[in-house]
Amino acid sequence: MADVNPGPDLARRLLAECVGTALLVTVVVGSGIAAQQLSPDDVGLQLLENSTATVFGLAVLILLFGPVSGAHFNPVVSAADWLLGRRGGTGLPGADVLAYAVAQVVGAIAGAVLANVMYGLDAAQIATHERVSAGVLVGEVVATAGLVALIFALARTGRAPLSAAAVGAYIGSAYWFTSSTSFANPAVTVGRVFSDTFAGIAPSSVLPFVAVQVVGGGVGIALVRALYPDVALTADDAVVPHHSS
Repeated sequence: MADVNPGPDLARRLLAECVGTALLVTVVVGSGIAAQQLSPDDVGLQLLENSTATVFGLAVLILLFGPVSGAHFNPVVSAADWLLGRRGGTGLPGADVLAYAVAQVVGAIAGAVLANVMYGLDAAQIATHERVSAGVLVGEVVATAGLVALIFALARTGRAPLSAAAVGAYIGSAYWFTSSTSFANPAVTVGRVFSDTFAGIAPSSVLPFVAVQVVGGGVGIALVRALYPDVALTADDAVVPHHSS
């Protein structure tokens, strides 16, 4: 089992979560800006370019940071790790969940600013893209539930090392089959507020998105518990096996 107890390595794990989430948002926002510039008159092609970069970027970031922190990059995943593992003494301690979430949100905001700066845009922006509708919110429930179920099913069945490829593939496909284009992540949602580009989301859309992402996380937890009743035994291995040494 992975050791994720609080200790002298907590700062190292938080650094991994912060930098990893920052780079994830940089990939999402940066590729969105590039897509707008390269294909200004074709939204479908923009989404293809954005989703392709995200698939590969997310997979690489999981491989890079996963052995340190688990590569959650997502407060819903960190909370699910704690909820699923708390009775079995696995998963994140409750105090670490909050610390992970703060690191993830800070990183996400920094990542959006970095993408803006790389493309010569104003560093400080607020998105104006309103995204909320009933169908879009249902899409976010589906996207988040599928992500959580996938991550912990892989951990329980001894296939966590495949998470880089599987999670990247799932998010890439969810860009296309969900009406929300699969944010599925409260930290990334907050970060995308700070870039008024193709990938941005208006502040007024954030609270509804985060609320349904939490609902989706609960649905994913319920599903994986129904499919794998002993999933708590391997909560430590999500998203990928990691250790504190």
